[in-house]
Amino acid sequence: MKPLSANQAYKGVKYKTSKYKEYDMELSYKLPPSIDLPDSELYEIIFEFGLSSKNADGDNCIKQTQDIISRKYGFNDKKIRRWVVDAIDVKKGEEYVKFAINKLER
Repeated sequence: MKPLSANQAYKGVKYKTSKYKEYDMELSYKLPPSIDLPDSELYEIIFEFGLSSKNADGDNCIKQTQDIISRKYGFNDKKIRRWVVDAIDVKKGEEYVKFAINKLER
């Protein structure tokens, strides 16, 4: 069975909310100015999300965070072919995002 993409799952155009725009600005500002991006055709990205809501799905945090990171560091996120995601329970006000990008050997 062919996997269903997010683009195929929804009708119409998706509009960025004001929350997304705020997140984009804050994350872009807080990210290091540059990173040592491995020279590679394919990448894996490792995320750790500190989430205070017990109802939060870690996978819901991936796409927008990945888009902001790839834009900030100038690479196409289609080169990411492996995702490792940890969702850590934290207290309200202690939420965070951590990530690492590694060369993917196939």
